[in-house]
Amino acid sequence: MPEPSTPVISAEQVSQYEADGYLYLEDALTPQQVSDLRTVFDDWAEESRSHAGPYGETFDGRPRFDVEPGHTAESPGLRRIASPIEVSDVYLDAMRSNRALEAVTQLIGPNLRFRESKINSKLPGTATHLKYHQDFPFGPLSNDDLITVLFHLDEVGSDNGPLEVVPGSHKGPLLEHWHDGVFTGAVCPDIEAKARKRAVTCHGAVGSAYLMDARVLHGSAPNLSASPRTLFIVQYHAEDAHPLAPNHLPSRFDQEVVAGVATGRIRTSDYEMALPEMPTVASFFAVQAVKSG
Repeated sequence: MPEPSTPVISAEQVSQYEADGYLYLEDALTPQQVSDLRTVFDDWAEESRSHAGPYGETFDGRPRFDVEPGHTAESPGLRRIASPIEVSDVYLDAMRSNRALEAVTQLIGPNLRFRESKINSKLPGTATHLKYHQDFPFGPLSNDDLITVLFHLDEVGSDNGPLEVVPGSHKGPLLEHWHDGVFTGAVCPDIEAKARKRAVTCHGAVGSAYLMDARVLHGSAPNLSASPRTLFIVQYHAEDAHPLAPNHLPSRFDQEVVAGVATGRIRTSDYEMALPEMPTVASFFAVQAVKSG
């Protein structure tokens, strides 16, 4: 993507991101992109009616499509799609061209690589929620310039399972996601309880996005409303950040240069953490349920 002629975000917004570790961006996707992405997702949701459990196959042989416990043809509960860009040109094109990607170049530099993508959906009344965690411990890189972008394909309010973030937590330590020898995909309950007291609920309009430092502590609640909450989630990182562990959402597009150029250089950050465990189940929701439930 060529460098934008005018900045997508202001200097004040850059400073806000650096202080809080996250930033809200309006109109991250065009109305046409949102419409096309929704149409493809709705087709997948309809297709899920013909499957009793997780189905499809990803790059590493795990199910691509994950469903809620209790999913049926009459009441489908498609909750996660791993690497949708591999099976939809609409999602691939959106990953490669959007205003959030332009904003990321302002935050961590002009040369960027793609890391991973997924869809997380919470249908009305579903119990799925995410325990508090940081994204970086799932995929360590040589430096920590990694940003998660959460695109809203639905309106997100207080009751339909919005993102909850802890402002400034990206400046703290990388927290343990291993407990009693098990990779749970979440921080310990004591840390989560304290985090919830400081957390901010992130609402958003259709087509908007949140840009989030991968060290930020965050989670989300169940969808208690009558409205769905579907997110297209993409990670971008600095081109000179190189993987130190296998990608837990491998894709044939992993490490594609999506902005700027390949420099052939490597840059390092000073941190330490335990290596993550590669999942064997369909999704992160299932990891937390299996390991922590």
